[in-house]
Amino acid sequence: MSSVIAQKKLYTINDIYALPNGTRAELVDGQIYYMAPPSRKHQDIAGELFGLIREYIKSKDGSCRPYVAPFAVFLNKDDKNYVEPDISVICDPSKLHDKGCIGAPDWIIEIISPSSRQMDYYTKLFKYRTAGIREYWIVDPEKNRILVYNFETEKTGDYTFSDSVKAGIYDDLYIDFSDISELLKK
Repeated sequence: MSSVIAQKKLYTINDIYALPNGTRAELVDGQIYYMAPPSRKHQDIAGELFGLIREYIKSKDGSCRPYVAPFAVFLNKDDKNYVEPDISVICDPSKLHDKGCIGAPDWIIEIISPSSRQMDYYTKLFKYRTAGIREYWIVDPEKNRILVYNFETEKTGDYTFSDSVKAGIYDDLYIDFSDISELLKK
């Protein structure tokens, strides 16, 4: 007697592009994950972080480029992995294409939403590490927590919204989350 295992359908980037207008989804290892619209708090945090990072890069006349979602990242240069990180920083201009980033960004920040918790803490952590991302931050406003994974140094940091957090890909960029915390109270 033989057993038959049902095979999941594998999707490609073409399937993502074929979704109805306004439908947000990501593709990880050929599986589609639909995304709920972000909350106002989520957008406040993303906007503040993006602004701080962009201003830092400009002040240093840096060559890296920050992007805020929705911004397409084709992680493995294949048609089975497509993500839209909340914030992506790309330092290699050859990775930038009209449709987004082809390959691993240098730094990714994901802001946790109730619907994205498992994806951001586990699935994306593994995908980002194996894709060659240098640094990954998980910002969790519900838990008052910022997890920092520096894959180059293999160090992890655990911070709160009252801490100042150093960006590992830069020598002197610190983001004071107490300022962001104050913004969220308004």
